Amino acid sequence: MVVDKSLEAEYAPTKKKKAEEELEKRRKKITPGCLMKAIIRSGDGKANPADGDQVILHCTTRTLDGIIVDSTRSEHGGKDNPIRNVLGKSKMILGFVEGIPTMTKGEVAMFKMKPEIHYAEEDCPLTVSETFPKNDELHFEIEMIDFHKVKVIGEDLGVVKKIISEGQGWETPREPYEVKARIDVKTVDGKIIVSHIDEPYSFTFGKSELPKGLEVGIGTMTRGEKAAIFLSKSYMTKSSLWPMIEGYDEIQFEVELVHFIQVRDMLGDGRLIKRRVVDGRGDFPMDCPLHDSLLRVHYKGMLLDEEKTVFYDTRVDNYGQPLEFKSGEGLVPEGLEMCVRLMLPGEISLVTCPPDYAYNKFSRPSNVPEGAHVQWEIELLGFEMPKDWTGLTFQEIMDEAENIKNTGNRLFKEGKYELAKAKYEKVLREYNHVNPQDDEEGKIFLNSRNTLQLNVAACYQKMDEQRKSIETCNKVLEASPAHVKALYRRGMAYMLLGDFVEAKKDFEMMMKVDKTAEPDATAALLKLKQKEQETEKKARKQFKGLFDKKPGEISEVGSDVKDGSTPDDSKPETQNTMLEKEPGDKDHIDGNAAESMYEPDRTGLLGRLWPSGRRIFAALGLNKCSIL
Repeated sequence: MVVDKSLEAEYAPTKKKKAEEELEKRRKKITPGCLMKAIIRSGDGKANPADGDQVILHCTTRTLDGIIVDSTRSEHGGKDNPIRNVLGKSKMILGFVEGIPTMTKGEVAMFKMKPEIHYAEEDCPLTVSETFPKNDELHFEIEMIDFHKVKVIGEDLGVVKKIISEGQGWETPREPYEVKARIDVKTVDGKIIVSHIDEPYSFTFGKSELPKGLEVGIGTMTRGEKAAIFLSKSYMTKSSLWPMIEGYDEIQFEVELVHFIQVRDMLGDGRLIKRRVVDGRGDFPMDCPLHDSLLRVHYKGMLLDEEKTVFYDTRVDNYGQPLEFKSGEGLVPEGLEMCVRLMLPGEISLVTCPPDYAYNKFSRPSNVPEGAHVQWEIELLGFEMPKDWTGLTFQEIMDEAENIKNTGNRLFKEGKYELAKAKYEKVLREYNHVNPQDDEEGKIFLNSRNTLQLNVAACYQKMDEQRKSIETCNKVLEASPAHVKALYRRGMAYMLLGDFVEAKKDFEMMMKVDKTAEPDATAALLKLKQKEQETEKKARKQFKGLFDKKPGEISEVGSDVKDGSTPDDSKPETQNTMLEKEPGDKDHIDGNAAESMYEPDRTGLLGRLWPSGRRIFAALGLNKCSIL
């Protein structure tokens, strides 16, 4: 079901709006005198915390006669771990919601609260033990250690980040980037636990080498950024390269992201890996090469053997000249081109490539063994953008289109159907902005567009996507209903799908609209008839023996076809044919055979009186009916 986004926005209140409504409802419970404040020590500033600020504070709770019932301070039985809350997001008692925003940094204040605005509040978001005197009037002594703006990374506030100094760019590390960072481990109020300031810490992102929450926080940082990442206990998970830190409910990691290396798993299965060794110029990915760009690269190819044998180096084997090639034309191994198109000018990357994306499907150098895994060290020197068609004359546009189409034709002949299709489709996209000025130009333009679309249909046929081939042919026939080649190509697609009726219609229509196409149409109809006969023969052989067994014998579909053989081994299929039934098609099954298949088992009087005797007769082959 499709949901109207405008209606969704209008009728579904946001979380923020709900939170504001709930807070307003709670504030209505406040009565004069239920919350009183006395300043014990003034703070050192004039600013007060606001919504979105993280506040760090110590709190000691007493009864009115001075008995301490709870405290964060060690001298009062606590763990000396300050409380960390984010105003507007953390769950707090109503007295804190109203009182904390009145404090300044370093201030110590005593708040006297009636039960209805602390833990005895109706629907209080926090719970306490049964022994806690929540129905008594209490004193809360609060010290405001610090407050600052933060970025909440986890909805449960388990990971919160305070930016100390901004980094460079926008890119942040992600799996499987290699990261180098200086890390200090501190208590929430800033006491150092572990320090890595002098020696940067190196790890691979996504390998669980750091606590879960710390890795999540670093994943929001840019190169050179300094930040404090606050973690609750549940996010301080065990990691392979970091010791567990015990005895703290919350910890602050002070992090400086020194550097990270972009590592990309190009296929998602760990086989084709691009590792950026030297950064390039510009912003990724905006300044990377586009499709059909002219690229200039130096590269060194190595075998992934023990010696890392070099089999080609442009600086040595190409007279020191870089390799120049156009992307999208299949002129270099697929794995190499995929990675170069994600590089910036001046970047140097190390690419590890499996054989099927290296030289298995490409012209293999004599010193590269078959099935070899290779590594390329690639430097992108620069590239030229594809020619912009804006401002070109109609004839210049047609010349450019013809050049790209010829490249597509070469790729088609080489069996690179995806690349060929991309070339044809590129021109078709550009054609959306071409406006012929007269009838002659319109005729040339229409013929060129029809040719390109039929080339796309041919690619789909080779890729065994017959439905898409038919859809593409339909575009041509919508503009030119009597287009013979479109009818022929669509008819072939129907035939390969097994829709012989529609195929026959297209081939017969060819003869009606153009008498000169009669030989091609006749040949196509002959081929169609042969295809129908082959399909029928295949079906007969598959079901051979299903209805000609003696009574009592059981036939299995395809039992006469040997394992591993095709129904007609003397004529192997040259293309995949899909015998799909269209809605309305009927199975051509002999009527008598169908009748015998569904004939009910007739049990005689003796059979009903003596069931075991019936089974004996059946075993001897004397029963009246056989069950298939």
